[in-house]
Amino acid sequence: MGKTMIQKIIQRASGKEVKPGDRVWCNIDLSTARDFAGPNCVLQFDKETEGKGKVWNPDKIAFTFDLEAPSRSEQVANNQKLIREFAKRQGITKVFDVNWGIGQHVLLEHGLVKPGWVILGTDSHMNLLGAVGAFATGVGNTDIVASWILGKLWYRVPETVKIKVTGSFKKGVCMRDLLTKIVGTLGAGGLIYKAVEFVGPTIEKSNLAERITLCSMVTEMSGKIGLIQPNGEVLEWLKARAGEEAVELAEAIKADPDAVYSEEYEFNVDDLEPMVSAPDAPDNVKTVREVAGERLDQVHIGSCSNGRFEDIKAAFEVLKAANFKIAPGMRVIITPATREVMKQCAQAGFIEKFLDAGVIFTNPTCALCTAKHYGTLPSGDIGMSTTNRNFIGKVGKGSHTYLASPMTAMASAVRGVITDPREILG
Repeated sequence: MGKTMIQKIIQRASGKEVKPGDRVWCNIDLSTARDFAGPNCVLQFDKETEGKGKVWNPDKIAFTFDLEAPSRSEQVANNQKLIREFAKRQGITKVFDVNWGIGQHVLLEHGLVKPGWVILGTDSHMNLLGAVGAFATGVGNTDIVASWILGKLWYRVPETVKIKVTGSFKKGVCMRDLLTKIVGTLGAGGLIYKAVEFVGPTIEKSNLAERITLCSMVTEMSGKIGLIQPNGEVLEWLKARAGEEAVELAEAIKADPDAVYSEEYEFNVDDLEPMVSAPDAPDNVKTVREVAGERLDQVHIGSCSNGRFEDIKAAFEVLKAANFKIAPGMRVIITPATREVMKQCAQAGFIEKFLDAGVIFTNPTCALCTAKHYGTLPSGDIGMSTTNRNFIGKVGKGSHTYLASPMTAMASAVRGVITDPREILG
């Protein structure tokens, strides 16, 4: 019987033949913590080791500062300092401080993610790294500390769902719309503790930004990991960052032709419309057409789901088609995922145009994924965002948020109400 991608990854990490349902210990390739939860991991490690412990391998541990970067309170500043001092004491050199951006994206850009690797992090959306075939999971403090001590963690081997995608996106429609469609179809519990393999011609020709978007919201369907086989330009990008081994590992984790899947779904995007997740849940999915005209107070474009250069470029093209004008009174915030993305936007001339239009273009962070960032919504306000969650009050008590693609978000900013981007793009 053939093996799925996740079976091959766990087999490599555990050194054992595995099948769905097995519980095995896996060697960890990279264990990460961010400025949120990271300080508690440090304190717990020191408590467990009585302040004298040494991490199992400092070269396989990384810290990222992306939730409140730079710090906006003394408490956060002290927490970040705690991490810096711990890293220095332990000889951990992979510390990506407040000037780098969203952790998962920064790790990718620095070649610290390879296909088939087992990666941990204190972020529930670590699994977006499945975009390049890595098995990355968000875990709690205790699991991180255990990995720092042992270099291992146990897993139950998930069953795998196959999602095949065919067709081509029409103008004004993109991977985020497909992802929203999938979340609405499968629901918040549709992938409980399951791996997903995204396959098909639409996936094979997709770029890295699109793959990140697709994998980033597997969490919102209760899935364990979404996996895409690296190929084409994505594999070449990965090889340039992570080395030739990335190519060999990508081949090694390819699913067998006779692999067994618990469910199989197929989506065709030829006639897909722009989609939104309406308040107050990611799986409360509607077409933009169904909610068009609803008022908005603020629009945010960014996050680990849609903060790459391609995402910001898509929003830029909508603004350009609208003669670089946003609706009076509309607050628009754009946050690039990383410093590298911000530089790309600067080199392309986007930032000046955004600023001239009245857009707030920020430094790279997780930004308005939570109410801990500048741009928090007041009670009663309605926002639209390209983030991955819109639970009630998540970015401000008493506020509500629609989730949408960068194109839909910018089109709505231009009109001041929820708008189909095809109306502006033509």
